Amino acid sequence: MTSPFRAAAFAAFLFAAACSRPADVSDAFSSGGELIALSGGSGGAVNACVTCHGLKGEGDGHLTPRLAGLDRGYIARQIGFYADGQRADPRMVAVAKALTGDGRQKVAAYYAQLPSPMIGACPAADAIAEALYRAGDASRGIASCASCHGADGAGDAGNPPLAGQPAPYLERQLTKWREGDRYGDPLGVMTHIAKALTPAESAALSAYAARLPGGSGYRGSMAGCPPARRASPRNGA
Repeated sequence: MTSPFRAAAFAAFLFAAACSRPADVSDAFSSGGELIALSGGSGGAVNACVTCHGLKGEGDGHLTPRLAGLDRGYIARQIGFYADGQRADPRMVAVAKALTGDGRQKVAAYYAQLPSPMIGACPAADAIAEALYRAGDASRGIASCASCHGADGAGDAGNPPLAGQPAPYLERQLTKWREGDRYGDPLGVMTHIAKALTPAESAALSAYAARLPGGSGYRGSMAGCPPARRASPRNGA
């Protein structure tokens, strides 16, 4: 005959197992940023970050940005923007909404610690793009890109690196700012700049910024890069 002590212990074991088993299965895919990136967390494989952003957060070299080496706070903030409608992309909105606040922080921390690509190339020798990037255009109220994103495109905690991002992706973001499809700029700086730039200038500037040697996680230098010939930003636009 089973003693009351053994019966109570067995019942407690069954209760604990019944309560913990589903949570254990669910939490197994959400316990770390890498697991969430690989598995999609509670959102399932369809929400796996690696599907679009690559196994090392490198992006696809076209319209999907690299995440590797971006600032942790910036990544988490952009996921939040997708979740609350300040950035529009059907796939990213679904991914962002499936992540809890803790999950967003874990994914952001994971990608932030991944090594950035070593670019090492000089930007295209485009005088118009260089003038816009380094000096802006005061006559149109265009601030220089370097004033926020750094002389080498490295960015900071509040502004993402442009170096190492695909040029088509950067150009598309300027289009989104210009057409009002992207928000999250409290002072309206990016919206104003994007609207003031011509499409040709946006394309040239994106190609220039993408090849800058700076980036989070490493030091770039333009010491060996020849300067572009001087020209007005409007010339050839």
